[in-house]
Order: sequence, then C-alpha cells, then structure tokens
Amino acid sequence: MLHPLITVMQLKALLADPSLRLFDCRFSLMDAGAGQRAYDNGHLPGARFIDVNRDLSTPHIAGRTGRHPLPARTDWISKVRSLGIIPESLVVLYDDGGGASASRMWWMLQWLGHDKVAVLDGGWQAWNAAGLPVTQVVPAKPGVVADHYSNRAALVQLVSANEINGQSQLLLDARELPRFKGEVETIDPVAGHIPGAVCAPFSTNLQADGRFRSPQQLREKFSMTSGSAKPVVCYCGSGITACHNILAMAVAGLPLPALYAGSWSEWITDAGRPVATGNPA
Repeated sequence: MLHPLITVMQLKALLADPSLRLFDCRFSLMDAGAGQRAYDNGHLPGARFIDVNRDLSTPHIAGRTGRHPLPARTDWISKVRSLGIIPESLVVLYDDGGGASASRMWWMLQWLGHDKVAVLDGGWQAWNAAGLPVTQVVPAKPGVVADHYSNRAALVQLVSANEINGQSQLLLDARELPRFKGEVETIDPVAGHIPGAVCAPFSTNLQADGRFRSPQQLREKFSMTSGSAKPVVCYCGSGITACHNILAMAVAGLPLPALYAGSWSEWITDAGRPVATGNPA
C-alpha cells in the first residue's frame, strides 16, 4: 500500500507524471454547491472535481438511508472507469477540510482494491501556503477504461447496521463530543450515539495547520484499539468523516478498522435500534 499521505512538494514533483490522477474533493455539508464553485475559481493543475453527493454517494432517501449512502460496488466501479483510473494509476486526492471528504474517496478506492492512492497532507491550504500554482483550466475528460476491479479483493472492511453491536465491537464515533453526547444536534433528527461507542473526533487527527499529526501522536489517540480484543468499527454522522479516522489509523501504522458507512443518520432510521446519550458507561 502506498503511504496514505503525500506532501505538497512530493505532489508538485509528480504533476507531469502520466500515471497521476488528481482529484479535488472540496465539499461543504451546509452548501452542496460550494465545492464546485471553489473548483471553478481555482484548483491544482490537472485536477478534476469530485462531488461527494453525486460521485461518492447515492441519493439519500429520508427515513430509509443515511445522509450519504455508499454506492453499490458495481456502480462505483463504473464511476472509477469513467475517471480513467486503472491499477497502475497514482491517485491523489485533496480538499480544504483537512482531508475530511478526500478520505471518503481514499477509502472507496481501497474498497475496490486500489492501493496506489494518497491524500494531500494539508490539502488546498498547504498548496497555497507553499505558493504553488493554481489554475481554472479544466482537464479534458478521460476515456472510459476497462474494468480492472470487479475481481479485486477489497483492502478495507465494510459492515452493515445489522452487524453493529457495541458490546462485541469497539465503535469509534468521529463526531465532536457535544453531538456524541446528544447535547447538540443540528443535522440529524435524533441526538446521541450508538450504545457502547467511544467518542474519537476526527478533528483531533489534525494539527492546527490542517496537516495530520505524527504517527506516534495518532497511535496514542487510538491506543484503545491496540489493547482491545474486539473488532474496531468506525462511524460518524453519515459515513464521511469516519473514513478520516480510518485514514489516520493507516498513517499511524495501525490495522485498519471496518467502516459502518450508514453511520448515525442511518442507525436512527429504525426506531427499534437503541440510542445512548451522555458519556459512555
């Protein structure tokens, strides 16, 4: 597996590499069009835009799915083919949220067995801080490539709501503590967390400048996973920032946990599923 992070100077040196596939994953939960507008105003040379709602999710069905349902694997393979990605491609992803949305595509490519994928450490802000070039030129759309992924084994694990059990699994919730505890909820109709879960906010994977903390610091954050005999499962509000915790664990050199992609927003669609508030027991 390629190192999960790439620096701005490493990426600069690769811009002319024909195997590079560069994608802008900027996204705002509160403004669905913000990412596209940001891309149109300026992006890294050679980057193409990826929309979290349109490209990395299927449509949300109120009361039945989470807010960002994971596409069927076959549909995602079709999308990857249309993006010109083959196993030899070096895929680099960036956003302006510390990797919060880029990590979703990083995980989804690992799901197909594509291991040559990295997230730009520090993202858009780090590229600009280094004084590196940006452009408004949109690259030509690639031709659809052959299917290389249908028979590839996934490099990551996916679990469904029916497989979630806070007693037999170590559940890591990537949301901030007030939402985890149910004190604040401005997005989903029910507040709280899955019983037995531990609060592990994705924001604490990052330094103040938006770059990832050191592997040692991340190993300390996720130390509870090393001492647990339970399988580890990551979730969040809708399956986006949970991938950031999985990426952080990859940076730390830890075994990769499973993803509950439906996450909290799917969990609460069934009134029979238990809900906890406050700190875990």
